[in-house]
Amino acid sequence: MMKLGSEVGIVTEKLSEKSRPDYVLVIIVVALVLIGLIMVYSSTFALGYARSGQPTYYLIRQAVWVAMGLDIMALMMRVEYHKWQKLSILFMVVTVLLLLYVLFAGQAVHGARRRILGDSIQPSEICKLAMVLYVAHWLSSKGEKLRQVTYGLVPFAILIGIIAGLIILEPDFGTTMLILATAGSMFFIAGADIVQLVISFIVGGSTLLLLIANYEYAWNRLVAFSQDPFAVLQSPFGASLAQDTYQVMHALVTLGTGGITGVGLGSGHQKALLPAAESDAIFAVLGEELGLIGCVAVVVLFAALAYRGFNIALRAKDSFGFLLASGITIWLTFQALINVAVVTDTLPFTGLPLPFISLGGSSLVISLMGIGMLLSVSRGTSVHTTERDASLGFRGRHGRARVSHPRRS
Repeated sequence: MMKLGSEVGIVTEKLSEKSRPDYVLVIIVVALVLIGLIMVYSSTFALGYARSGQPTYYLIRQAVWVAMGLDIMALMMRVEYHKWQKLSILFMVVTVLLLLYVLFAGQAVHGARRRILGDSIQPSEICKLAMVLYVAHWLSSKGEKLRQVTYGLVPFAILIGIIAGLIILEPDFGTTMLILATAGSMFFIAGADIVQLVISFIVGGSTLLLLIANYEYAWNRLVAFSQDPFAVLQSPFGASLAQDTYQVMHALVTLGTGGITGVGLGSGHQKALLPAAESDAIFAVLGEELGLIGCVAVVVLFAALAYRGFNIALRAKDSFGFLLASGITIWLTFQALINVAVVTDTLPFTGLPLPFISLGGSSLVISLMGIGMLLSVSRGTSVHTTERDASLGFRGRHGRARVSHPRRS
């Protein structure tokens, strides 16, 4: 009887451990969100005062989005992640409809149509999570047939090509490149043929470069990146590249002004001259006010997020959980890396916000939704589920992913 009670206790303890989310990941995300609120206030109190007479105007708006995002994250964490798998097709269809709607009915701002409902929602932000969820469902249903060109690469290329095409038409090349990089990485770790991936990269990269050449603002950013931002304004072509170079130059100046320890929160002066200081270039403001120490701390937090995310993926019980956790981690990590690389003039300007830190409601909420799904995978499940095919494919057995998985048979 004592032996039976002991066995029951062990089983109960194991089930309890399975149901616990990754609290370390929660702490990491909350730390990033809190840093974001501090930096949003520091970079917008002058703008808030000028707009409404209240320095806290943008801070309050961002705090409302934070509260909403954390509530949604907690809700999604409690939902068994296979339930999101069943909704992946619907989620993707709704996202495509929103992308179409914004092209025809979205308000044009600086020649781009990216937002609906005023400035509240960007369908391209929703598309990041919808794409990861759908692609994880689609790839997990293909098995070894994923290596067949007509069964794997062709339908995958058509799917991602449609999504990327709709976002390019806005136009938004930064989000397009992020989605292509994330989807391609998921395709790779799912076990796709490496030769097919290389060919796809060459063809896709060439096509994207041709499209960039047809958009003057995107081409100017690429040309400006290839030159010294401090000298290009004095060149014969400086007038056409001035706007793109100005932001890069001031981002570098703002970032470098902080030195090792920074000038102190709220004490930065360069941010007043920096375009998009509260959103795309907020990492530069962080560098000015918190210095190299603050920048390293944020980079370490994102590295820790990546580590916890891939650790969750490797411990997932099935290929869908593995791909979903990997995809969310890749998306958020790539976006953070691209934002930091742009501010440090390591990549051309893209306009991608820094996850959890930049001002912006839809970006913040969607990122927290992704973390909620990631935490749901970390909780595991005691229910055996059979993965079903997503559309554009047919039933197939589970295959072996490129990254080894200790619990995958």
